[in-house]
Amino acid sequence: MKQVYGYPDSLYKIPTKYCGGCGHGIIHRIIAGIVDEWGLREKTVITNPVGCAIWADLYFDFDSVQPPHGRTPAAATGIKRILPDHLVICYQGDGDMAAIGTAEMIHAANRGEKFTTIFVNNAIYGMTGGQMAPTTLIGQKAATAPYGRDPDAAGMGYPIRVGELLSSLDGTRYIARGAVNNAANIRKTRQYIKKALEAQLAGKGFTMVEVLSPCPTNWGMEPVASVEWLEQNMIPVFPLGEIKNTLDTGAAK
Repeated sequence: MKQVYGYPDSLYKIPTKYCGGCGHGIIHRIIAGIVDEWGLREKTVITNPVGCAIWADLYFDFDSVQPPHGRTPAAATGIKRILPDHLVICYQGDGDMAAIGTAEMIHAANRGEKFTTIFVNNAIYGMTGGQMAPTTLIGQKAATAPYGRDPDAAGMGYPIRVGELLSSLDGTRYIARGAVNNAANIRKTRQYIKKALEAQLAGKGFTMVEVLSPCPTNWGMEPVASVEWLEQNMIPVFPLGEIKNTLDTGAAK
């Protein structure tokens, strides 16, 4: 009998620290499965910063570096330049990448640094208590927006669509957005991540996959309700699919 699925060798078999219904574990499994498929455990480095992403190095059985909050793209830049034959993954949440790490993210992408970012967007600060994030939706409640995000209120503004923002930069080669709310979207997200990592190995410039992920704890919902909320509220604001793809047009360098 042919084995179709199994536990990835690149993931430690330990209990998870993530909340029930969190999407990080699914994303970890996708990454680990691709690394195993390609036999690249000895040539893979993940950089994971402060936030819920900080726990990634507990689970991945390959090299990891934990930079300060928001500085993951800077660390990934240095690692990839020193080890150009390695698969370098920058693993970031929305508060980290789209707030404190905006400068590093924008300039690394604009320079066309040849690593891949996995951007986990759950529309809120997870680890630190559910504060409003740059991706928090209009009307969505948060610890720092108890009445819901109001774009007319001082300091709140609008949700940032990071994928579309990065797609405008000449240094980016592949930008996609997936979700982990159902099996079909998980399969598509895996395809996007695999394509982005393949482009990195081919030396084709900055690639990023944004992944919409539920955060039941800080959304104040049961896991099933959070999956439904993601589909009904997040996907209309952050549409799924390939946002920028120069890989299939001959434009990638």
